[in-house]
Amino acid sequence: MIIVAALVAIAAALFTVGRPRRLVDATPADASMSGHGMADGLLAISVIVPARDEARALPMLLGSLAASNCRPVEIIVVDDHSTDGTAVVARSSGIVGLRVAEAPPLPDGWTGKNWACHVGATQAGQPTLLFLDADTCLAPDALNALERAHDTHGGLVSVQPFHRTTLPYEELSAVFNVVSLMGSGAFSPLPPKTVRLAFGPCLMTSAADYHRVGGHLAVRAEVVEDIALAANFVSAGLPVSCWLGGDRMSFRMYPDGLRSLAQGWTKNIAAGAGRAPLTRVLPAVAWVAALATIVTASIVGVVRWFGGAGTPVAALVAYAIVAVHFAFVLRRVGTFRIWTAILFPVPLSFFIAVFCRSLVAVATGSSVTWRGRAVPSRTRRRLNDHPDNPVADPTGSRTGKRA
Repeated sequence: MIIVAALVAIAAALFTVGRPRRLVDATPADASMSGHGMADGLLAISVIVPARDEARALPMLLGSLAASNCRPVEIIVVDDHSTDGTAVVARSSGIVGLRVAEAPPLPDGWTGKNWACHVGATQAGQPTLLFLDADTCLAPDALNALERAHDTHGGLVSVQPFHRTTLPYEELSAVFNVVSLMGSGAFSPLPPKTVRLAFGPCLMTSAADYHRVGGHLAVRAEVVEDIALAANFVSAGLPVSCWLGGDRMSFRMYPDGLRSLAQGWTKNIAAGAGRAPLTRVLPAVAWVAALATIVTASIVGVVRWFGGAGTPVAALVAYAIVAVHFAFVLRRVGTFRIWTAILFPVPLSFFIAVFCRSLVAVATGSSVTWRGRAVPSRTRRRLNDHPDNPVADPTGSRTGKRA
């Protein structure tokens, strides 16, 4: 039975993340060529970076944009009331075409990131919009690959960056990364006809399509805005495509410590509960349950062995199989160490603990703290949340065009 559990875990993972599509696959044969290229190696792209207390992360992102083979015409860093000098860091970068937009006070009914993205989009002047989290880092040809993917597929292009880990506690994100890919369903050998989820760290779309679906104004109360945006694109008949960053795009998540990591993942799980399709949730549940079964059986077997019982061969073999499988899967999502796979019960236990904490938050309707703000675990729904409702846009712009 324990061997069966190991095979269930492997089958569930292969069913959901068996065929990853990397951003490198979208790179043009000649990286210098671009469908929207301009003179002097510029791309007609507005890069929008929502930034709240990102002084530590911004230099790597901005440096990678400056080193791109083809640079974007404009980079808009939206300072979302930072207290760590984020705006100063951005202004001191010296990058041509970069400017800092100060976000007005957060209006009622908005989440901070959605507000910052909306403010940036209202000031963008290029036909293509690229929303990047401040902790992302791009390879020199990443913008070319993104543009190629958008030219080919249209609609909304999203990328899950390769997760760079530095400190030991960051390895605790291992299970979360795999479950996130499982929930998307984008890389399954049997992919859904329509992808309904997106990855928030990197989103590219045309300005026309963005405004057609209502942009971030239409999802202003959503904590997992990437999923909500993807749903709006699908509802409008526009395609959504997902990619893995691989060696073209990476990020370092939650570098500020274990507490930040726990709060971040709690927020994501609590806000995203029930969003993923059931056909993708069930394999993820089966995967986690199978891993937990193997861990429990191994612990019980070893304890009995010390008590004089026979060697738990089946449990140990299953444990070894899953550890090898886990190492294989983790190679696709980040720089996780081999010992993270060998000691997979540790990140698994952390995942289960955070998941239970998130369920409590959802059940009680309590808020989750993130970056000094209380984030609701349940999206606040109001009658005027529809983008076509004549509710006042606090920025004074309904079209998204620069005033």
